[in-house]
Amino acid sequence: MHFFIGNSALTIIIFCLTILALIKFQNTPHIVFGVSLLVLITTKLVSTQQVLDSFSNIGLLTLIMLMTCSLALEKTTLLRRIARKIITPSYHSTWLRLYIFTSITSAFLNNTAVVSTLLAPIRNNIHHPASKLLIPLSYAAILGGTLTLVGTSTNLIVNSMVIDMGLPPLEFFDFTLIGSIILILGGITLYFLSKYLPTIAEDKKLATDYFIDMTVMPTSKLIDRSVEGNGLRNLEELFLVEIIRDNRLISPVSPNTIVRSNDRLIFSGDITKIQRLSEFDGLISFAGESGLPMDNLTEVLIRPESILVGQTLKESGFRALFDSAVLGIKRDGEKLSGKLGQIELKAGDYLILATGEDFNTRRNINKNFYLISGAVETEQVLSGFREMISVWGFLFVIMLAACKLIPLFNGLLILLAVLIFTGCLSANEIMQRLPRNIWLIIASALLMSNALQNSGALNSMNEWLLTNSCSFSPFIGLITIYFITWLMTELMTNNAAAALIFPVAYGLSTSLNIAPEPYILAVAFGASASFISPYGYQTNLMVYSAGNYCLNDFMRIGLPISIVYGSIVITMLGLFYL
Repeated sequence: MHFFIGNSALTIIIFCLTILALIKFQNTPHIVFGVSLLVLITTKLVSTQQVLDSFSNIGLLTLIMLMTCSLALEKTTLLRRIARKIITPSYHSTWLRLYIFTSITSAFLNNTAVVSTLLAPIRNNIHHPASKLLIPLSYAAILGGTLTLVGTSTNLIVNSMVIDMGLPPLEFFDFTLIGSIILILGGITLYFLSKYLPTIAEDKKLATDYFIDMTVMPTSKLIDRSVEGNGLRNLEELFLVEIIRDNRLISPVSPNTIVRSNDRLIFSGDITKIQRLSEFDGLISFAGESGLPMDNLTEVLIRPESILVGQTLKESGFRALFDSAVLGIKRDGEKLSGKLGQIELKAGDYLILATGEDFNTRRNINKNFYLISGAVETEQVLSGFREMISVWGFLFVIMLAACKLIPLFNGLLILLAVLIFTGCLSANEIMQRLPRNIWLIIASALLMSNALQNSGALNSMNEWLLTNSCSFSPFIGLITIYFITWLMTELMTNNAAAALIFPVAYGLSTSLNIAPEPYILAVAFGASASFISPYGYQTNLMVYSAGNYCLNDFMRIGLPISIVYGSIVITMLGLFYL
């Protein structure tokens, strides 16, 4: 008996220390959970089989598969094309379009990917301060994520723990009724609060990285449309600095400037984003015209003794000399201007090259260049049938799962195989972007739940509740679970809060002898209620930095949203389930 009580106390101590550590070390929850995992294994509070079962939990694996398949969606142009249509001169129209698009797409896609796609168009728009739109963007993603099982990772985490308890898994639309009410009433509240958002002038420094030259082909659909109408103003980490037309320089470029055939569009920015320019019909680089590959580029530095010094690319016959084409030039401390081929090269200039098959065998390479990087990987963009497979394949799997025609995990597994087989995703991409931290956090939290059960800690709580049942009604219990989950979400992170509070919620429902559904949903909705802190939810953290906000900005808007959100959740759960 003494040993049993000792294990119970030890488990509770580990549980409490984990919460304190998560509050203290908000940026590294995976390390905190990793340490907790090792302690649980070392103290033999969990068995080896439970460790294996936690990491292979079907709900957890479904979440990992969903996030992995979403990587292909991030490489498509669909979201970015739609995003460019959202910004209009009218703030109210822009706000409404932004809210509807973000919330609906976040119900079915990874909301982090949705926010990431919209960040650049919002930050680069010329009509409205980004600070007036970025917090609504994040909140719309959070509210939209409450609509479905796959809308947010917290819902899938809770579902994985439901399955681990041997309960029936949550259905795809179990969240939709309450989520819809939250989306409508929360949206109305957010709309009226948006006037209190700060107007923060963003320090828009011109990108002085690589100088990139693109040509508008005669067949391009960009012709006879304005720069803004073509979406050329709101690009991710690329800035249109000049247009060269009939040897005449247009700079700065007005949003109303009309694009003409054979215009040279000069961009400045991150060279790895150059594939984004391929989304525009008939916009092509010299390397593209030459048929040279642009997926793995080579970065070089011009040597002082190079024959290129003092010459232009056109004069030197660069393509024939080195079996390569220059995509971009960077010169530290100096702003470049004009056509790429007519810039006089200097020692120390950085060049990004698209290379042919003979490049590495040319004997003149080392005489003229210092090799900086032999594999500058550009951000890949899917087009054609690969984009169709990524988008429609994902939506088809979600639809089949929603209609209960196929388990979500099975559908995602088949989809992942198709994405790899068709080249939409590579094994290297998957390994680099595999959500290992999420995997570790949730598996460790599942083990913590097992430890609480193994040690009898949950039984101790049940006994205490039974002795105080007269003052602890099911509705008071519901409010308590929601409030604790919400507080933990604001203090640490949404995923950690959901994983840690779930066993407490389940144990409380058992003690009060009621169905666990309302308490389970209270944990799920509470873990998505991060509006006051920029650190509790990943989308908040993304816009916090991008919008140059301060903590008070989130508190001013987030506190009323939290009150409305929490009131709806508690009222609806009490009305429908208790």
